[in-house]
Amino acid sequence: MNQERIMKQRMVTAIVAWTVTFIALLVFIGLYIDETHRVQETYRKQFLTEISHASKEIDSYIENKGDLELRYMRIISYMSAANSYAFLIEGNSKKQIIINELTTCLVKYPEQMKTKLGDTKEALDEIYANHDKGYEKAKEIVASVDKLGH
Repeated sequence: MNQERIMKQRMVTAIVAWTVTFIALLVFIGLYIDETHRVQETYRKQFLTEISHASKEIDSYIENKGDLELRYMRIISYMSAANSYAFLIEGNSKKQIIINELTTCLVKYPEQMKTKLGDTKEALDEIYANHDKGYEKAKEIVASVDKLGH
């Protein structure tokens, strides 16, 4: 009889321990998901900030303010940062590729891209406004670059 009572107590203790562990696991999963969403939101904000900086720098370049080579390098710098943040944002693979291609064109084909900065600014402004047509415009700009030329 005493043995049965001890077994029942152990079983109740095991069930209580399992329940507490399960609840703790659910809490940690919830916290992880919440933190993941916060981090993704931070990446999105930083991406848009870099896109905005690149657009403003293109404005300065087009208005011929200051050292144009320095301005162009800053455009590349902002786009590279935006490109990095784009790849940290989950579920954005097609948009990531477009931003990467646009950044690559700015780096590899500056002579051609300098003539397309007005269109690039428009595309970046649309992307900043969260319109898909900005990505389509960026894709068109990338397609218009002669990849075999300079």
